[in-house]
Amino acid sequence: QVSLVESGGGLVQPGGSLRLSCAASLRIFSMKNVAWYRQSPETQRELVAQMLDNGDSNYADSVKGRFTISRNNVNNTGYLQMNNLKPDDTAVYYCNAQIRRTSLGPAYDTWGQGTQVTVSS
Repeated sequence: QVSLVESGGGLVQPGGSLRLSCAASLRIFSMKNVAWYRQSPETQRELVAQMLDNGDSNYADSVKGRFTISRNNVNNTGYLQMNNLKPDDTAVYYCNAQIRRTSLGPAYDTWGQGTQVTVSS
């Protein structure tokens, strides 16, 4: 069964940057509608950024101007560039996408296990 694997999390000081990556655990045909969510002990899981299949992107108000979502359709990888990080950005970040294993197969809504981002001095 295919899952998504996030990487790039870690500890960073306020004002710093991190780049999260999201890739499938097995070879896939396509990854579409990539989205990043986050959840902390104090908050419910919230949508941070989303890139639709047509290339349009949406962001939570709290990250607009600081975070950028992107994807590489050649290697089926999603990214979240996070700049000017703040302590309130501390959370586990999860990747979500519609995964198709083959060109004729169905698309499955797929999640990763999450990567911890901690913003602290």
